[in-house]
Amino acid sequence: MIRTIFWFVSFALYQIMSLSFLLKYKVLVKMKKEEEAKKYLFKVTSRWARYMIKTTGSKVNVTGINNIPEDEAVLFVSNHQGNFDIPLLLGYIPRNIGFVAKVELQKVPIVSTWMKLINCVFINRKDTRQSLEAIINGIKYLKKGHSMVLFPEGTRSKGDKVNDFKAGSMKMALKSKVKVIPVTIDGSYKMLEKNGRITKTTVNIVIHQPIETASLTKEEEKELHNNLKTIISR
Repeated sequence: MIRTIFWFVSFALYQIMSLSFLLKYKVLVKMKKEEEAKKYLFKVTSRWARYMIKTTGSKVNVTGINNIPEDEAVLFVSNHQGNFDIPLLLGYIPRNIGFVAKVELQKVPIVSTWMKLINCVFINRKDTRQSLEAIINGIKYLKKGHSMVLFPEGTRSKGDKVNDFKAGSMKMALKSKVKVIPVTIDGSYKMLEKNGRITKTTVNIVIHQPIETASLTKEEEKELHNNLKTIISR
């Protein structure tokens, strides 16, 4: 319980402190120092994410970093075990990334501001039209050279089982023609969902080899979501 209280207090204080970081970022943008602003945004968000993981007392092991292509946008497709998956990937994937996230996160003060800055798109799965618009925005970001993260299960599994991937979730990859990088997260549900409180554990992240989407046949496109699930479930 003490660790849980400490984590939530740390989370709240860091959000308040991040307002000064936000001000500096906006100054850089106003001065048209776009590249510097981009690097600063990555620095701030990745440090925040790692700090949020560190305060749980957990250890994170990452393998396959070399599988991430340099200088091109990719779509990371990951299983979704728990609430800590976003900070885990934000902190341990060494590049600017946006997320396809649930619309409820737009209501979280300060956090939602930072999420918009890193080009996250928010999906309301109860609103088909809004969901389609969000996916289209995600495709636009990918085509502009900004990498994205997608959780095709659509919701947290809250365990080690990988649920079925939604076939429609592959539209971002197939329409943008970027490479897809499967990612396996193992153990993140133990940080909160398993016991209902912040718990120290070990999380393993595996970044698999990229999959080309530009040259897939129609049949391969139809099976892409199943093939990705097979790779991620190994």
